[in-house]
Amino acid sequence: MSLDADLLTDRRRLKRRLSLWRLLAIVAVLGVIGLAAGGGARIGMEASGRAHVARLAISGTIGEARRELQVLERARRDDNVRALILAIDSPGGTMAGGEALHAAIARFAETKPVVATMGGVAASAGYMIAMPAQRVLARESTLTGSIGVLLQSMNVSDLLERFGIRPEVIASGPFKDQPSPFRPLTAEGRASLERLIADLHSQFVHIVAAGRHMEEAQVRELADGRVFSGREAVGLGLVDAIGGEREARAWLAAERGVPESLPLRTIETRGRAERFFADASGWMMKTLFSEWLGVDVPRALWQPFP
Repeated sequence: MSLDADLLTDRRRLKRRLSLWRLLAIVAVLGVIGLAAGGGARIGMEASGRAHVARLAISGTIGEARRELQVLERARRDDNVRALILAIDSPGGTMAGGEALHAAIARFAETKPVVATMGGVAASAGYMIAMPAQRVLARESTLTGSIGVLLQSMNVSDLLERFGIRPEVIASGPFKDQPSPFRPLTAEGRASLERLIADLHSQFVHIVAAGRHMEEAQVRELADGRVFSGREAVGLGLVDAIGGEREARAWLAAERGVPESLPLRTIETRGRAERFFADASGWMMKTLFSEWLGVDVPRALWQPFP
């Protein structure tokens, strides 16, 4: 092996060692900062002291959203908050989670204007929570709609029988273990679950009809689980217009008298320490995989060894 190759190999080994020690040092520093800042973590907006437009981002699967419910109520009572931009990027979630957020946003909209902006996807419960907004905006390529309710299960009874496994189930009633992965649905069990799904679906249809000022019969024609693009949703009346935050601010100024000059402040649902650790961990993972594992190790795989 040439001297240049030896030097290059040693240099890369040293770089890997330094990267490891760098990461360990960062972890130690973060631990100290976390201990110092942990007691000061709080949920809500950073104190602004002056009038502004609040922005709340709802992303990922919608479930129990206690923090979001708390900050929405706090923002509703804050006289400095003149309006809310609800930024949605969610494929949906639980019916109860969507219902709770919908109710909190509706309470906010009773006293202050709300504009919902849809990102890449705002479907199912992600679409439901946009309904209290006085203005709903989407991108042309946003995936939205999916108005419906889903209950999934599986039946592995044939597979268990093949291996000689016979589950024993003791239930307090004939519907308690419906659905069950251990046996097929009975006719009565299927009818009971279909009744439940129909009721939840009717609730969803009613929410959309009230929010979009449409007849329930018209909504039911669209409420078969189909997903629409933002452009299709505008034509169907499920969304008001194509746009994002800039268009939301323009509408608030023109229709609700909320000046575009007011600052836009993001409502944080995480404490300072939690946000710091999340950002720092993201940076660390990027450093680890992009700079260390992503660059040096793959090259080392084909490099000649001394």
